[in-house]
Amino acid sequence: MSLEQLMNVSIVGASKYEQKQQQVAAAVSVITRNDIRTYGWRTLGEALASLPGVFTTYDYQYEFLGVRGFGLPGDLTTRVLVTINGNRINDATYDQGPIGRDFPLDIDLIERIEFIPGPGSAVYGQNAMLGVVNIVTRKGGDIKGVEVSASYQTAETMPQERVTMGKKFDNGIDAIFSFSALQARGADRFFDYGDTGFSGFARRLDGEHVKQFFTSISRGPLSFDFIYGNRNKEDPTSAYFSDPLTGGQFQQDRRLNTQIQYNEQFANNTLNVMGRLFLGRYDYHAAYIYEGQSTLSTGPSNWHGAEMRLLSTAITNHHLMLGVEYQNNTSIKQTFRNFEDPEKNLVINSSVVRAGVYLQDEWRITETLSATAGLRYDFNTWINSRLSPRGALIWQATPKTTFKTLYGRAHRSPNAFERDFGDNISQVANPGLHAEMVDTLEFVADYRPQPSMNLRATAYAWDMHNLIVLGIDPASELTQYQRSQNKVKARGVELSLDKTWDWGGRFRSSYGIQNADQQGSHLPNSPYHLGKINISVPVPLITGLRAGYELQYFGKRKALDGSNTDSYVLSNLNLVTDVPRIKGLEASLSFYNLFNENYLHPASDINWQNTFWQPGRTVRFRLDYRF
Repeated sequence: MSLEQLMNVSIVGASKYEQKQQQVAAAVSVITRNDIRTYGWRTLGEALASLPGVFTTYDYQYEFLGVRGFGLPGDLTTRVLVTINGNRINDATYDQGPIGRDFPLDIDLIERIEFIPGPGSAVYGQNAMLGVVNIVTRKGGDIKGVEVSASYQTAETMPQERVTMGKKFDNGIDAIFSFSALQARGADRFFDYGDTGFSGFARRLDGEHVKQFFTSISRGPLSFDFIYGNRNKEDPTSAYFSDPLTGGQFQQDRRLNTQIQYNEQFANNTLNVMGRLFLGRYDYHAAYIYEGQSTLSTGPSNWHGAEMRLLSTAITNHHLMLGVEYQNNTSIKQTFRNFEDPEKNLVINSSVVRAGVYLQDEWRITETLSATAGLRYDFNTWINSRLSPRGALIWQATPKTTFKTLYGRAHRSPNAFERDFGDNISQVANPGLHAEMVDTLEFVADYRPQPSMNLRATAYAWDMHNLIVLGIDPASELTQYQRSQNKVKARGVELSLDKTWDWGGRFRSSYGIQNADQQGSHLPNSPYHLGKINISVPVPLITGLRAGYELQYFGKRKALDGSNTDSYVLSNLNLVTDVPRIKGLEASLSFYNLFNENYLHPASDINWQNTFWQPGRTVRFRLDYRF
């Protein structure tokens, strides 16, 4: 696609209805299916890490997302909302936004990724503090038959398979069915277990198994989708201070998300009505061994809900939106079981209801000036009422230049683990815990000197209040999640360039400077500098061969002990081509961490380790066959 075509891709994640990028009240970025294919990205996190202001952290259990300076170690991405076709994926137990292999959808089934940085609570409510990631899936009409994919990856000794069937039938029914699986033995890596005095190679302790199923069926205004993911990850790090270098320790995540949606136009196409019913389940299991005693922790949750949204264009130059959303987290259960010492067993049950009403007006004041104003009222049985306002002024100064001034407020309620978990051995509960809140002010300038080039400059400032942190309960002297009295502040600038050429090349780059601190102390795991370059070119002399190369610079990060990791540079190269003489067959060869860079990510307060060495060079060969 040319840059002009890319800029005209409709965005639905910012306001829950289709908008052109210039109309969106955010510095939105879009990643297409073709981008995923070109660069060989394996997870949602890898794709998002190519965007301005975004960085990831890996602790050999989960991949976490950092946005605009905020990505505390072990954060579980609770302050970014992840949706698939508008359906919330963050679970009801830990509010985790999955972006790694625990993400329940195969990345090959993504049509596009919409990343909307900044507060999104005026539309979405809970969790959308630092950004919204909306995934739009592929349709059966895009598949037009059967796709079979198989790959093998070194380092982790990992085969991966996918079978997808899809078609749009003559009666208008569009259907897609897909099954994916991954089996990884994992790498044998050296770990130091800190104060225990243990260190050594964790051999055959890094395995991972993933199964995923997706189906989507639509006809006319009705659509249905079902997503299931089951991921089991062995733990070589001995998290939660379990016994080092001991087999049989793992964490398992099972996610089920489904929805039925109705979306139709009325009143001569001046009224759009969207209604949906949704259902979700999350199962968490963690098996750990302490002093030779086997334990099992679980955190299952169930929820269901409904949403109704009206969008009217009956008034000239106005897009008026009114919506109501309801979610009942009917069952949140946290358990701990010690098989050798049942007296330590623990069961905690809780539930919470969330309801919200939101209103927004997108007003085109003149041909070159528009304003967006929105407000959402949320009621949560744990934290009572919250208001989330939103405002934007967008000025098309010239046909080539657009300026945006944006303001928003967002919130996050404490999750069940932070609020209710207490074993009175290591942690006590805090049922009176308050919600977090963030205020953000942002300025965006887009300049298109030619249809094939876009320059963007973004400056932002956000202040976070009542940050939920792990502290010490003065009565019991045990750890407890508490409200921080000190405000967290971040200030940053992002510059980006996107350029395409008629001969098929594309160059995308960004550089960001960000400073996030609390009471003058820089936040852990927050790099000051981020630099990204993505180059995509057809390879001369070889018909159909395309190369995707990315170069990423990450500045030093502060670990929990106050030390800093070194800055580092990563290079990834992907080569993809159609195989001659075999119609429908495509081959790709990918090199991740091409120059075998040695680099570290900070660990969290549940780890023996202070930092983790990250995976070295990895090679993947993949074949895709379509018929």
